[in-house]
Amino acid sequence: MLKAPRTLTFKCAKCAKAVQVRLQKVSACSHIQPYVGVCQCGEVRHHAIGQKDAVESYLAAPEGWTHHH
Repeated sequence: MLKAPRTLTFKCAKCAKAVQVRLQKVSACSHIQPYVGVCQCGEVRHHAIGQKDAVESYLAAPEGWTHHH
């Protein structure tokens, strides 16, 4: 299985500048790899890769999200 990249870069939805998100530490599973970063303008950017339902759950409420097996 491929390892998730440690950083990804996106365009900020608020100011259109580049914002880099970093891989967060989670359990050693392949279900989801959540990312978070903060743009220079202060906008928080969340992203995730992995199983569709886990990604949707994370993006719906990233601040209070936890991953359980």
